[in-house]
Amino acid sequence: MQPEEFRHRAHALVDWMADYLRDVGSLPVTPAVHPGEIRDRLPVAAPDRGEPFPRIFDDFRHLILPGMTHWNHPGWFGYFPANNSPPSILAEMLTATLGAQCMSWATSPAATELEQTTMAWLAGMLRLPPGFTGVIQDTASTATLTALLSARECAAEGTRTVYASEEAHSSVDKGVKLAGYGLEQLRRIPTDTNFAMNPAALDRQLTDDRRAGLVPACVVATVGTTSSTAIDPLPAIGEICRRHGVWLHVDAAYAGTAAIVPELRAMLDGVEHADSFVFNPHKWMLVNFDCTAYFVRDVPALLRTFQITPEYLRTSADDGAVNFRDWGIPLGRRFRALKLWFVIRSYGLEGLREMVRRHVALGTAFAGWVEADPEFELLAPAPLGLVVFRHRPAGMTDAAALDAHNAALLARVNATRRVHLTHTRLGGRYAIRLAVGQRCTGAAEVALAWDIVREARNQVVAGS
Repeated sequence: MQPEEFRHRAHALVDWMADYLRDVGSLPVTPAVHPGEIRDRLPVAAPDRGEPFPRIFDDFRHLILPGMTHWNHPGWFGYFPANNSPPSILAEMLTATLGAQCMSWATSPAATELEQTTMAWLAGMLRLPPGFTGVIQDTASTATLTALLSARECAAEGTRTVYASEEAHSSVDKGVKLAGYGLEQLRRIPTDTNFAMNPAALDRQLTDDRRAGLVPACVVATVGTTSSTAIDPLPAIGEICRRHGVWLHVDAAYAGTAAIVPELRAMLDGVEHADSFVFNPHKWMLVNFDCTAYFVRDVPALLRTFQITPEYLRTSADDGAVNFRDWGIPLGRRFRALKLWFVIRSYGLEGLREMVRRHVALGTAFAGWVEADPEFELLAPAPLGLVVFRHRPAGMTDAAALDAHNAALLARVNATRRVHLTHTRLGGRYAIRLAVGQRCTGAAEVALAWDIVREARNQVVAGS
């Protein structure tokens, strides 16, 4: 494809993209397909000769698009948001056009220095204490693995152990395996009635393990757990970690964005005790996936863990420059800072704050509707736009029956394909999750979700 044809095709493609952003709310949130159905429609082998772009794009529209889940639909309430925004999309177009490899300062000086700048901006936006230095990782799972590897590097020799609450993300389990600790060395700390880590239980476990000759290496505290957005008490956990000489990693993958709002910043109180901290601008800060902000206090410890410099990567600039290839697992790196820069400059701090406040208020409203209906119950506090609830019909007390009843209710809600919610388990109970955080979600969509939930309740009760 020559530049002039590219220009023509790109203009048409951008027109389609703009229409999609405008009209996505009119599409079903999820596709009506079965496993293998799309693959059966695709050729089993690659073509011998190149095909014209219009044919390829036509197949995209008729074969691929009908099988897509629309995460940026205003009726998307599942998991947590994976937001995008027009400025971020435009930046991604530029990133793809440049095709830069940003592994070191020498390979892309502006990419490195823009990453340093945007990460410093984020630290200021979150009011992180002095001493934290940031780097962009691909996902929070990678950042957690990075923290676990750094903690292992800093710990004394011996059988090293890791600690996280019962509600911590499954990436902790995976990271413990990949970092070589072994799952048998992961301690799951009990939680309180709000599903936050119990500091006293953590202190006891650390003390017991030291007495047993083990080497406590890392505690992972969560600000905004996946199932309920519970907030582990960082001040108490931080004091315990300092006393025991243990690396503290704070996982705020989803909820961290909310800390840019002054009245919500208290959830990060105690982060000054952390050795590393992570949150995802690609969830709630309107930056396309993937873009994870990872902050570390001890940069030399990070470099000791990851720095490898073969001869072919050495340059004359190394002594005075940052080479982000040494700050994590992969050698190759995308120019992720560009989309972050575009988003922060386009919306400004106040624009991003307004969005978070709106989502939190909508979640609070939905939680109020749940509490006002005697047949529904909240299963956790809802401070950050996530509402965890279930339907509890009068007279239904059997736990298994309640679980099956709510699973059937959720299936009916999602079968409408007008909204999409997901589930979890809290305290062993099946729970329905409604996560408000998509860029275009407004009061009308949240009210629609509640109407659909209540209608599904009526249908399930009538059919039971």
